[in-house]
Amino acid sequence: MASSSHYHYNQNDDDVDPFKNIFEDFLQIPDIIPKPRERKTRIFIEREREEGQDQLWSDYFSETPTFPHNIFRRRFRMNKTLFLRIVHRLEQEVDYFKPSQDATGRSSLTALQKCTAAIRELAYGGGADTVDEYVRLEITKSL
Repeated sequence: MASSSHYHYNQNDDDVDPFKNIFEDFLQIPDIIPKPRERKTRIFIEREREEGQDQLWSDYFSETPTFPHNIFRRRFRMNKTLFLRIVHRLEQEVDYFKPSQDATGRSSLTALQKCTAAIRELAYGGGADTVDEYVRLEITKSL
């Protein structure tokens, strides 16, 4: 006796299309996601910050400074004693001004260099470039 089956399997294209569409969408995901950009290599500029510290000290803070007190007052808009008190206080209380090392293990700029840049920028209202060469700062340090 021949048995007739109630269940007939008909492969219908309509049943496959949703899966096919999902699979095709899945294959396009890598095109949608942005590819990571290549990192820009940064140019290292040796600013000789240690020499900048020595120059700054000999110009204004040594026992026989290159520039007298009146020029210091004109450039920084305060007397040297007040300036050094500000530097000392910032170095004690603000992490940015505390001695540290950069990624290569080199000492970072001194509190004196950082304060000189900050106070001169405030005194003259100029940009970071105005003190960059003298104090040997990188642009990001003074912003």
